[in-house]
Amino acid sequence: YQRYLSVLCVSLSLSLSHSLSLSLSLSGLSPFHPAASAALHQGFASDAPATVAPTTVAPTSPAPHKDPINPDKGNYVVTGRNGTDCLLASMGLQLNITYTSLSQNKTVQDVVNIQPNMTKSSGSCFSDSASLRLTTDAQKTNLTFSFTLNTTSNKYHLSEVLLSAAWPDMKDAVFAKNTSLDYLRGTLGFSYMCREKQTLDVVPYLSINIFQVQVQPFGVTESQFGAAEECQLDEDDMLIPIIVGAALAGLVLIVLLAYLIGRKRSHAGYQTI
Repeated sequence: YQRYLSVLCVSLSLSLSHSLSLSLSLSGLSPFHPAASAALHQGFASDAPATVAPTTVAPTSPAPHKDPINPDKGNYVVTGRNGTDCLLASMGLQLNITYTSLSQNKTVQDVVNIQPNMTKSSGSCFSDSASLRLTTDAQKTNLTFSFTLNTTSNKYHLSEVLLSAAWPDMKDAVFAKNTSLDYLRGTLGFSYMCREKQTLDVVPYLSINIFQVQVQPFGVTESQFGAAEECQLDEDDMLIPIIVGAALAGLVLIVLLAYLIGRKRSHAGYQTI
C-alpha cells in the first residue's frame, strides 16, 4: 500500500491579534485523494466572515411643480326665440375644483382650463333673466351662468352658477350650485368688461377664474357688444399711473419753487455800491 500513501505536510501558523488567523499549506497529496485538499480549503474558507457590499440608494427628487397656464379666450353666443343673438360673452375660464381622485385614492385640488374649441354654448333669454350654458368633454362638464336684470334700476348681475362634472378620475360626480351670487354687474344696453383676472367663489370646493371677460346678457343689438363699462380692477390699474404721475409732477414743482426761492435770497444778500 505504499504507493497509495502520501506525504502530508501541514504547516500551521497561528497569529493572535484582534482575531485568530489559521493558515494551512498542503503539498504532496496523492492524486488518488484530491477531495481531501478541496475539503480542507473549503472548510477554512467557510469560516471567514462574508463581505457584504454596501447598498447605494439613489436620491429621489420631487416632481417639478407646474403652474397652470392661462386659458384661451372663447367667444360664446346665445340665440333667442326670435332667432337673434340675445347674449354675448367673450372670456377665458379656469376651474379650481376639489374632488376625490380614484387613481390617488384621496381628495385632490385641480385646476382645469375650459377649452373653447371643444365647448358648445347654449342658453336662454327672457325679459329679466338670461343664461349661458357651456358643455364640454362629451357632456362630462356642464357649466351654466345665470344673469338677473333689475327692471327698476336697469342693472344686471351674475346671480347663479351651476356646475356638474363627471370626469374619469372622479370617484363621485361633482355638483355645485350657488343662487345668491353678485358678480359682473352692468347696466342694460352696456357690456361688462374686465381685463384683469377675477375669481368667482361659488362653493367651498369650487371657484372659477375668468380672464379678459366681456359679457352682455341683455340689450344686445345687431349681434354686437354695447359700450363697455370697465370693472373696478381695471379702473384701479388706470388710477395707479395717474397717482404716480401726479406725485412726480408735484415733486418737480417743489424742487423748482425751492430753487427760485433760494436764488431770490441769494440776490437779496448783495447791495448796490
